[in-house]
Amino acid sequence: MTMQTCRNFLALIFFSVSLSAIASPPTVVVAANMKPAMEEIYQQYKSATGQEFRIIYGASGNLTRQIQQGAPFNLFVSADENFPLALSKDGFTVDEGKVYAIGRLAMIANTGKGIKLSLKEDDLRKIITSANKVALAKPDVAPYGKAAVEFLTKMGLINLAKEKFAYGENISSATNFVVVGAAPVGITAYSLAISKGVTRDADYLLIPENLHEPIRQRMVLIKNPPQSVVDFYNYLQSPQAKAIIKAHGYTAP
Repeated sequence: MTMQTCRNFLALIFFSVSLSAIASPPTVVVAANMKPAMEEIYQQYKSATGQEFRIIYGASGNLTRQIQQGAPFNLFVSADENFPLALSKDGFTVDEGKVYAIGRLAMIANTGKGIKLSLKEDDLRKIITSANKVALAKPDVAPYGKAAVEFLTKMGLINLAKEKFAYGENISSATNFVVVGAAPVGITAYSLAISKGVTRDADYLLIPENLHEPIRQRMVLIKNPPQSVVDFYNYLQSPQAKAIIKAHGYTAP
């Protein structure tokens, strides 16, 4: 191989790598409960800036594990504080990030099952007793699943309910169990319970905040983020983004 051929070959490799970098937008990973709000925020941001991101939704615990294993993510929008703070402690993030929303919990029931939702202990006991399944997200990886277990424990119904748990990989899949009728009732994020895709097929009842630990949702930049992701992170703290987050059932911190 001549020197000129070698140079041409190296230039071709550099060009190909550059094209690959251009073709791969930055990656934002988001807790599944935030999907309706994030889609609206992202579309608004994309229309205003032209900036595109690859957005992946999942359970916060699973996304955390992927970051720990070296997944090339740039921003993590979690459903709780514990997972982001653990990543920060272990040196995966720029800093401890920001709490961007306070979440709420809701009970939902498939409208075709004839269930009248109630949070009175006797009524709730009857609902769970008559249900063949109770849908919730896996508590070890999904903060809303963990909050659901806290709620049932405070109500004194955890032992009755746990034998009927139908676990979703994340809160969206658990919610879908109720929407399609695979489970008559479930416990989900209030933001999903009031979303258009759910209210067509499921009734909901907001669960009081004092029946579970506060769901403080934190976001963190993963180390060495591109400027475009830093800009989006800052936009998520803007009045425009906060207005959308509130409209989807969250409280702003």
